[in-house]
Amino acid sequence: AMAWTGLELNTLAIIPFISKSHHPRAIEATIKYFLVQTTASTLLLFSSMMNAWATGQWDITQLTHPASSLLLTVAIAMKLGLVPFHFWFPEVLQGSSLTTALLLSTTMKFPPAVLLFLTTHSLNPALLTTLAIASVALGGWMGLNQTQLRKILAFSSIAHLGWMTAVIVYSPKLALLTFYLYVLTTTAVFLTLNSTKTLKLTTLMTSWTKSPTLNATLMLVLLSLAGLPPLTGFLPKWLIIQELTKQEMATTATILATLSLLGLFFYL
Repeated sequence: AMAWTGLELNTLAIIPFISKSHHPRAIEATIKYFLVQTTASTLLLFSSMMNAWATGQWDITQLTHPASSLLLTVAIAMKLGLVPFHFWFPEVLQGSSLTTALLLSTTMKFPPAVLLFLTTHSLNPALLTTLAIASVALGGWMGLNQTQLRKILAFSSIAHLGWMTAVIVYSPKLALLTFYLYVLTTTAVFLTLNSTKTLKLTTLMTSWTKSPTLNATLMLVLLSLAGLPPLTGFLPKWLIIQELTKQEMATTATILATLSLLGLFFYL
């Protein structure tokens, strides 16, 4: 119940930020965000109630009932925007300002990521791996045909959270490292775009004339976000591939690595 309260407060706090501009698209984004997040929070509460009903245990870190553990996975996936519950995320990001989009793709991912971290031992690893592969695949594919920078960053976020989900069962600390580095690089990108007031690819192409140094740095940060060696963003991917191979999941590791080439393509 406390987890649910926290998530609800979290949702309600960001709502004014999204709807601040009073633009029809911002209002639409606010409603989409509110409905999805409330549904996810309610599912979380429902899953803990089912577990309590079956076992008499209210602690969500000790779920033993299969249906409630499935519901919890769905709730967290909705909160994080993992495939197939990702539809809301690019739309909401596109409807909000760059600073709000930054908050949505970093700070607002903390509570569900922490919940995933706490409950991961009682979730189904096969299901999490499936969600992860689907997220990395869709994040890569959909990012390719975008011209709006916020949507590109939304799909990049979906792919990164996929990488995090892939390894969280086997090495939670590594998943947290991946998450922290994702937050760091994404923050750098959003703040750069905010200071150059860039929203579309076309504007980005001409912005190097105004601020060449900042744009050169942005290029490095984007390549780091893409996971290009020897930049920082490559570290978590390398370690995740190593960890998955150790767990005799070389096929999953290969699929993830191949799919992240799609992401690399659109960052380039």
